[in-house]
Amino acid sequence: MNSIAERLTEVRSSISAACLQCQRDSNEVTLIAVSKTKPSAAIAAAVAAGQRHFGENYVQEALQKIQHFANHDDLVWHFIGPIQSNKTRDIAEHFNWVHSVDRSKIAQRLNQQRPAQLHPLNVLIQVNIDDEDSKAGVAPEQVAALAAEIMQLPNLVLRGLMAIPRPQPDRAAQTQSLAAMQRLFLRLQAQYSQLDTLSMGMSDDLDVAIGHGATMVRIGTAIFGRRDSNEPNRSSE
Repeated sequence: MNSIAERLTEVRSSISAACLQCQRDSNEVTLIAVSKTKPSAAIAAAVAAGQRHFGENYVQEALQKIQHFANHDDLVWHFIGPIQSNKTRDIAEHFNWVHSVDRSKIAQRLNQQRPAQLHPLNVLIQVNIDDEDSKAGVAPEQVAALAAEIMQLPNLVLRGLMAIPRPQPDRAAQTQSLAAMQRLFLRLQAQYSQLDTLSMGMSDDLDVAIGHGATMVRIGTAIFGRRDSNEPNRSSE
Protein backbone atom coordinates (compact mmCIF):
# COMPACT_ATOMS: atom_id res chain seq x y z
CA MET A 1 0.00 0.00 0.00
CA ASN A 2 1.36 3.41 -0.95
CA SER A 3 1.95 5.98 1.77
CA ILE A 4 -0.10 9.15 2.06
CA ALA A 5 2.90 11.10 0.74
CA GLU A 6 3.10 8.83 -2.31
CA ARG A 7 -0.63 9.10 -2.97
CA LEU A 8 -0.45 12.89 -2.67
CA THR A 9 2.29 12.89 -5.29
CA GLU A 10 0.08 10.77 -7.56
CA VAL A 11 -2.90 13.11 -7.10
CA ARG A 12 -0.78 16.18 -7.80
CA SER A 13 0.52 14.51 -10.94
CA SER A 14 -3.06 13.79 -12.02
CA ILE A 15 -3.97 17.44 -11.49
CA SER A 16 -0.97 18.59 -13.51
CA ALA A 17 -1.82 16.16 -16.32
CA ALA A 18 -5.44 17.32 -16.40
CA CYS A 19 -4.34 20.95 -16.51
CA LEU A 20 -1.90 20.21 -19.32
CA GLN A 21 -4.66 18.48 -21.26
CA CYS A 22 -6.89 21.57 -21.16
CA GLN A 23 -4.03 24.09 -21.37
CA ARG A 24 -4.42 25.45 -17.86
CA ASP A 25 -1.73 26.38 -15.35
CA SER A 26 -1.73 23.80 -12.55
CA ASN A 27 -1.27 26.66 -10.07
CA GLU A 28 -4.87 27.61 -10.83
CA VAL A 29 -6.14 24.47 -9.09
CA THR A 30 -6.04 24.08 -5.29
CA LEU A 31 -6.04 20.56 -3.89
CA ILE A 32 -8.20 20.13 -0.81
CA ALA A 33 -7.45 16.93 1.08
CA VAL A 34 -10.78 15.69 2.45
CA SER A 35 -9.77 14.48 5.89
CA LYS A 36 -13.20 13.83 7.41
CA THR A 37 -13.20 10.74 9.68
CA LYS A 38 -9.42 10.44 9.28
CA PRO A 39 -7.17 10.57 12.37
CA SER A 40 -4.80 13.41 13.12
CA ALA A 41 -1.88 11.10 12.31
CA ALA A 42 -3.07 10.85 8.71
CA ILE A 43 -3.37 14.63 8.46
CA ALA A 44 0.10 15.00 9.97
CA ALA A 45 1.48 12.72 7.25
CA ALA A 46 -0.18 14.88 4.60
CA VAL A 47 1.16 18.06 6.23
CA ALA A 48 4.66 16.58 6.23
CA ALA A 49 4.22 15.96 2.50
CA GLY A 50 3.41 19.61 1.90
CA GLN A 51 -0.40 19.56 1.94
CA ARG A 52 -1.95 22.68 3.47
CA HIS A 53 -5.68 22.71 2.57
CA PHE A 54 -7.98 20.28 4.40
CA GLY A 55 -11.73 19.67 4.10
CA GLU A 56 -13.95 18.57 6.97
CA ASN A 57 -17.65 17.66 7.20
CA TYR A 58 -18.27 17.17 10.91
CA VAL A 59 -17.87 20.18 13.17
CA GLN A 60 -16.93 18.59 16.48
CA GLU A 61 -14.44 16.24 14.87
CA ALA A 62 -12.95 19.12 12.90
CA LEU A 63 -12.55 21.36 15.95
CA GLN A 64 -10.43 18.70 17.63
CA LYS A 65 -8.19 18.50 14.59
CA ILE A 66 -7.92 22.27 14.20
CA GLN A 67 -6.88 22.51 17.84
CA HIS A 68 -4.41 19.65 17.42
CA PHE A 69 -2.70 21.52 14.58
CA ALA A 70 -2.99 24.97 16.13
CA ASN A 71 0.77 25.46 15.90
CA HIS A 72 0.57 25.11 12.10
CA ASP A 73 -0.71 28.57 11.31
CA ASP A 74 -0.32 27.98 7.55
CA LEU A 75 -3.03 25.32 7.36
CA VAL A 76 -6.29 26.28 5.66
CA TRP A 77 -9.48 24.62 6.92
CA HIS A 78 -12.48 24.21 4.62
CA PHE A 79 -15.92 23.25 5.90
CA ILE A 80 -17.51 21.22 3.11
CA GLY A 81 -20.47 19.46 4.74
CA PRO A 82 -24.13 20.31 5.32
CA ILE A 83 -24.52 23.13 7.84
CA GLN A 84 -26.85 22.91 10.81
CA SER A 85 -27.96 26.19 12.37
CA ASN A 86 -26.61 25.24 15.80
CA LYS A 87 -23.13 24.70 14.33
CA THR A 88 -22.67 28.04 12.57
CA ARG A 89 -20.85 29.75 15.45
CA ASP A 90 -18.13 27.10 15.58
CA ILE A 91 -17.79 27.18 11.80
CA ALA A 92 -17.62 30.99 11.72
CA GLU A 93 -15.00 31.08 14.45
CA HIS A 94 -12.65 28.32 13.29
CA PHE A 95 -12.75 27.83 9.53
CA ASN A 96 -11.17 29.79 6.68
CA TRP A 97 -13.60 28.66 3.99
CA VAL A 98 -17.18 27.38 3.89
CA HIS A 99 -18.20 25.58 0.70
CA SER A 100 -21.75 24.64 1.61
CA VAL A 101 -23.81 27.81 2.09
CA ASP A 102 -27.23 27.03 0.64
CA ARG A 103 -29.69 29.37 2.32
CA SER A 104 -29.98 32.92 3.56
CA LYS A 105 -30.41 31.97 7.22
CA ILE A 106 -27.03 30.20 7.28
CA ALA A 107 -25.29 33.08 5.53
CA GLN A 108 -26.77 35.56 8.00
CA ARG A 109 -25.67 33.51 11.01
CA LEU A 110 -22.14 33.04 9.68
CA ASN A 111 -21.90 36.77 9.08
CA GLN A 112 -23.14 37.65 12.56
CA GLN A 113 -20.92 35.10 14.29
CA ARG A 114 -17.65 35.71 12.44
CA PRO A 115 -15.26 37.22 15.05
CA ALA A 116 -14.35 40.84 14.34
CA GLN A 117 -10.63 40.17 14.68
CA LEU A 118 -10.65 37.62 11.84
CA HIS A 119 -10.65 38.27 8.12
CA PRO A 120 -14.05 37.93 6.45
CA LEU A 121 -15.03 34.32 5.92
CA ASN A 122 -14.61 32.96 2.38
CA VAL A 123 -17.86 31.32 1.30
CA LEU A 124 -19.17 29.36 -1.66
CA ILE A 125 -22.77 28.74 -2.61
CA GLN A 126 -23.52 25.03 -2.85
CA VAL A 127 -25.57 24.18 -5.94
CA ASN A 128 -27.68 21.03 -6.24
CA ILE A 129 -26.87 20.79 -9.91
CA ASP A 130 -28.58 17.43 -10.48
CA ASP A 131 -31.69 18.16 -8.37
CA GLU A 132 -31.06 15.25 -6.00
CA ASP A 133 -33.36 14.92 -3.00
CA SER A 134 -30.53 13.46 -0.93
CA LYS A 135 -28.21 16.43 -1.39
CA ALA A 136 -28.08 19.94 0.01
CA GLY A 137 -27.68 22.97 -2.20
CA VAL A 138 -29.77 25.55 -3.97
CA ALA A 139 -31.34 25.03 -7.36
CA PRO A 140 -29.42 26.75 -10.18
CA GLU A 141 -32.18 29.31 -10.65
CA GLN A 142 -31.88 30.37 -6.99
CA VAL A 143 -28.15 31.09 -7.09
CA ALA A 144 -28.40 34.71 -8.23
CA ALA A 145 -30.75 35.72 -5.42
CA LEU A 146 -28.64 34.09 -2.71
CA ALA A 147 -25.47 35.61 -4.16
CA ALA A 148 -27.03 39.09 -4.03
CA GLU A 149 -27.85 38.59 -0.34
CA ILE A 150 -24.37 37.35 0.55
CA MET A 151 -22.77 40.29 -1.22
CA GLN A 152 -24.42 42.57 1.34
CA LEU A 153 -22.90 40.78 4.34
CA PRO A 154 -19.67 42.51 5.48
CA ASN A 155 -18.13 39.56 7.32
CA LEU A 156 -18.46 37.17 4.37
CA VAL A 157 -16.67 37.19 1.03
CA LEU A 158 -18.49 35.37 -1.74
CA ARG A 159 -15.81 33.56 -3.75
CA GLY A 160 -17.88 31.33 -6.03
CA LEU A 161 -19.79 28.06 -6.28
CA MET A 162 -19.50 24.45 -5.13
CA ALA A 163 -21.23 21.29 -6.31
CA ILE A 164 -21.25 17.55 -5.68
CA PRO A 165 -22.57 16.17 -8.96
CA ARG A 166 -24.36 12.84 -9.03
CA PRO A 167 -21.92 9.91 -9.46
CA GLN A 168 -22.11 8.85 -13.10
CA PRO A 169 -20.97 5.65 -14.83
CA ASP A 170 -19.60 7.32 -17.94
CA ARG A 171 -17.69 10.46 -18.85
CA ALA A 172 -20.41 11.90 -21.05
CA ALA A 173 -22.81 11.99 -18.11
CA GLN A 174 -20.11 13.43 -15.82
CA THR A 175 -19.42 16.13 -18.37
CA GLN A 176 -23.03 17.25 -18.57
CA SER A 177 -23.31 18.24 -14.89
CA LEU A 178 -19.82 19.75 -14.69
CA ALA A 179 -20.38 21.79 -17.84
CA ALA A 180 -23.67 23.08 -16.40
CA MET A 181 -21.79 24.21 -13.27
CA GLN A 182 -19.17 25.96 -15.36
CA ARG A 183 -21.84 27.88 -17.29
CA LEU A 184 -23.57 28.87 -14.06
CA PHE A 185 -20.30 30.06 -12.54
CA LEU A 186 -19.35 32.11 -15.60
CA ARG A 187 -22.76 33.82 -15.61
CA LEU A 188 -22.38 34.75 -11.94
CA GLN A 189 -18.78 35.84 -12.44
CA ALA A 190 -19.90 38.18 -15.20
CA GLN A 191 -22.05 39.93 -12.59
CA TYR A 192 -19.50 39.80 -9.73
CA SER A 193 -16.00 40.02 -11.15
CA GLN A 194 -14.29 39.15 -7.84
CA LEU A 195 -15.59 35.56 -7.99
CA ASP A 196 -12.66 33.23 -8.59
CA THR A 197 -13.55 29.81 -7.19
CA LEU A 198 -15.39 26.83 -8.62
CA SER A 199 -15.16 23.89 -6.20
CA MET A 200 -15.98 20.58 -7.87
CA GLY A 201 -14.22 17.38 -8.73
CA MET A 202 -13.37 14.44 -6.49
CA SER A 203 -11.25 11.30 -6.76
CA ASP A 204 -13.25 9.81 -9.65
CA ASP A 205 -13.79 12.88 -11.82
CA LEU A 206 -11.09 15.43 -11.04
CA ASP A 207 -9.79 15.49 -14.63
CA VAL A 208 -13.23 16.19 -16.09
CA ALA A 209 -13.87 18.85 -13.43
CA ILE A 210 -10.58 20.61 -14.17
CA GLY A 211 -11.45 20.51 -17.85
CA HIS A 212 -14.61 22.44 -16.98
CA GLY A 213 -12.97 25.16 -14.93
CA ALA A 214 -12.68 23.75 -11.41
CA THR A 215 -10.29 25.81 -9.29
CA MET A 216 -10.60 23.59 -6.21
CA VAL A 217 -10.81 19.80 -6.21
CA ARG A 218 -11.79 17.90 -3.07
CA ILE A 219 -9.93 14.60 -2.86
CA GLY A 220 -10.26 12.12 -0.02
CA THR A 221 -10.12 8.49 -1.12
CA ALA A 222 -7.18 8.90 -3.52
CA ILE A 223 -5.12 10.45 -0.70
CA PHE A 224 -6.23 8.72 2.50
CA GLY A 225 -7.66 5.48 1.13
CA ARG A 226 -11.19 4.16 1.33
CA ARG A 227 -13.23 4.53 4.49
CA ASP A 228 -12.44 1.85 7.03
CA SER A 229 -15.39 -0.46 7.69
CA ASN A 230 -15.14 0.42 11.38
CA GLU A 231 -15.49 4.15 10.79
CA PRO A 232 -18.93 5.66 11.36
CA ASN A 233 -20.87 6.26 8.17
CA ARG A 234 -22.33 9.61 9.14
CA SER A 235 -24.49 11.63 6.79
CA SER A 236 -24.96 14.51 9.23
CA GLU A 237 -23.66 15.81 12.56
